[in-house]
Amino acid sequence: MRAESGAGGGIVRTLSVALAALLAFSPASSLRAEEAAGPVIRKAAVDATEPPATSPDTKAETAAATPEATPETPASAPAPAPVAEGPPARIAPSEPLPAAVYARLNDSAPLLQRLSGKDREAIQAFYALGDFKPVWIENGAFTSAANAAIARLRDAGEDGLDPNAYPVPAIGKLSRPDTNAEIAEADLKLSAALALYARDARGGRVNPATISKLITPTLDLPPADTVLTRLAVAGAQAGDVLQSYNPRQPGYLALKKRLATLRAGRTQGAPSVKLPEGPVLKLGMSDARVPLLRSRFGLDTHTAGTLDSAPGQPEAYDRAVADAVRGFQRSRGLPASGTLTRATVAALADPALPKPSGSEADLLVNMERWRWLPPELGPDYVLVNVPAYKLKVFRGGTLRDETRVIVGKPTSPTPIFSGMMEYAVVNPSWYVPPSILKQMLASGRTNGFEVVRRGNAISLRQPPGERNALGFIKFMFPNQHSVYLHDTPNRSLFSASTRAFSHGCVRVDDPFRFADAVLPNWTEERLKKLIGKGERTLRLPEKLPVHLAYFTAEVDDLGSYRTLPDLYGYDGPMKVALGLAARSEAVARAPAGAKRPAAEAAAKRTGPREAARPAPRSAATREALRRERAPVQRRAPEMFGNPWGGEAVEYQPRSYW
Repeated sequence: MRAESGAGGGIVRTLSVALAALLAFSPASSLRAEEAAGPVIRKAAVDATEPPATSPDTKAETAAATPEATPETPASAPAPAPVAEGPPARIAPSEPLPAAVYARLNDSAPLLQRLSGKDREAIQAFYALGDFKPVWIENGAFTSAANAAIARLRDAGEDGLDPNAYPVPAIGKLSRPDTNAEIAEADLKLSAALALYARDARGGRVNPATISKLITPTLDLPPADTVLTRLAVAGAQAGDVLQSYNPRQPGYLALKKRLATLRAGRTQGAPSVKLPEGPVLKLGMSDARVPLLRSRFGLDTHTAGTLDSAPGQPEAYDRAVADAVRGFQRSRGLPASGTLTRATVAALADPALPKPSGSEADLLVNMERWRWLPPELGPDYVLVNVPAYKLKVFRGGTLRDETRVIVGKPTSPTPIFSGMMEYAVVNPSWYVPPSILKQMLASGRTNGFEVVRRGNAISLRQPPGERNALGFIKFMFPNQHSVYLHDTPNRSLFSASTRAFSHGCVRVDDPFRFADAVLPNWTEERLKKLIGKGERTLRLPEKLPVHLAYFTAEVDDLGSYRTLPDLYGYDGPMKVALGLAARSEAVARAPAGAKRPAAEAAAKRTGPREAARPAPRSAATREALRRERAPVQRRAPEMFGNPWGGEAVEYQPRSYW
C-alpha cells in the first residue's frame, strides 16, 4: 500500500520501508512519525505482532523440532526467556539521491545552529517515512509547496520574526560535482528552516524562565515532523499553513498591524541585490556576477592598474570584493570568510532593516508575549493583564465584563501563566503560610485565629468573616504557584492608580459581579445570600481558562495604542533575548522597592571579610534596632488585607495571597 504527498507525484512512501526506517530511529521520533503516517502503519505494526495461523502440518513440524524432556530438562521446566534483540541495523538506500539524504542525516554537522537535537531526530523520522527522498526539490527545482513556504519565510518580518534566521538554500547551478549531496543539503536545510520558523512562531525563540522563574507558560511547540508533514501535503497553500503557527488573537493582530504601519515609512537599510545562480566564489576566481557585487558595495568597476600590474578585470573576484563580502557577512551574523557562499547570496537578496527603534522594540517584545498564550484562548476565558491592573471576562468570544484588580508587588510578582478555574469558595478560611506562622507565634498576635493540627504540624486558621484576608470569596485554578483570584476587605486600595500591593495573588474589585460572570446559575444577589452561612464550594460545570499575562504595549478596545509601565522590569531582558538591544543597553533592573541585603551592601563597601564581622554597636543603637524590629501594631492594615482582624503585625511573607 502506498501514500503520496506533494505536487506532481510528490513523495512516494512505501509501507515496508517506512516501518523499517521507523525502527532505525529513536522510539519517540518513531511514535511521532507513526502518528503522522496515519492508521495504516499502526495497523500493519499490530498485525505484525499477532502470531501466525498454524496448520496441523505446521504444528507437527514444530513438535518435531522441540527437544524431548530429559532428566536434566524436565517437561515441567519453564522455557528460557527470549533474548531481546535490538533494532535492525540501518540500511542505506540504494538510489543515489536518497542515499545522499541518508548520509547527510547521519552526518553530525548541524543543519541550523538553533535547531534542537530533538527536532533533528524528528526530521530524520520524517524523511525515513519517505524513503529518504527529497521533499522540496524535484528535477532540480523547488516544488510548489516549497515555493509557497519560502515566500512565508522571506516575509517573516511581518510577524516580528527575523527573516535571516531562516535562510533559504539556493539551488540550480551547483558548485561541486557531487550534485546529489548538494540537493540533499538544500532539501534538509529548507526542512530545518521551516521547522524552526514554526517553532519560533509558537514561542520558541525565548526561554521564559531566563526572564523570570515566575513566567511559566505551557508552550505548545510543534514537533518538526508534524510541521513538515503538514507542509508537504499542502501544495500551494503551504505558506498559509506555515503562517497559521503565528498567533491569531485580535490583540496580536492589532500589534502586527501597528508594526506594519511603523515600518511603512521607514527607510530601508542597505539595498538588496539578486545574483544569478552560480558557483561559490573565492579570492582569485572570475565570474559574471562580480560586477553586480561591485555595484552593490559601491566599489570601482575594476581595480586600477599600477606600475607593476595592469588594471584588474571587472569580473575578477579580487581582494576588494572579498573584503566587502566579508564585512557584509559579519553584519548579518554569517561566517566572515569573504567567500561568496549560497547563504551569502540569499542574504544579499534580502534588504537589511535598520536597527529597530524603541517603539518598534516594544511592539516586538509584546508580540512575542502573545506567543506564550495558548494558540486558542477559547470562547470563554478570563484574561488578566498585570501591568494594566485589569481583568476581563470573555463569553462567547465577546467581552462580558471588566474590572480593576490588585496584583503582586515588584518584590513579590504575580506569576505569568495559564490555568483552569475549577471552583469558587464562598466564606473561605485563610490558613497562615509557614513563612508567616513563626512570626505570628513569636509575636503572640494570634487573636481571632484557630490552631489547627495537621499530623505533626501546627497551622493557624483565620475563620470566614468580613476581616478575613481573602474576603468573602475566592476563585481557584490549581497551579504550581498557589495563587488565585480573591476578594479583599481593603476596598480603598482599588482607588489607587498603581495597584501593586499583593503578595502574588490577584485581588478582584467587585468579586460578586465577577462571580456572576463566571459562575453559571449563580447571580450576584444569590451569592450574597450565602455570606455568613459557612464555607461553601461552588464547582464550575466546565473548567474556565484563566490567563495571567504581561503586556506593556497594547491596542485598547477603542483602537488606541498605549504603553504601560514595565512593573516587574521584564522588557529589558526580553529585548536582549530577542537581539533588539545589547545587554549594556537593556540591563534587567531590580524590581522597584527591592532593597539590597545589608551584608551584600557592606561587602560592596568594605569587602567580604569586614562585612562578615560587623562593628560593635552602642547601647543606644541596639535599643533603636530592637524597637525597629519589634512588631508594629496598627489599625486594620491597608497593604495586607487585615489578615489578623483589628490589629496587625508587619511582616514579609513569602507565600502568595
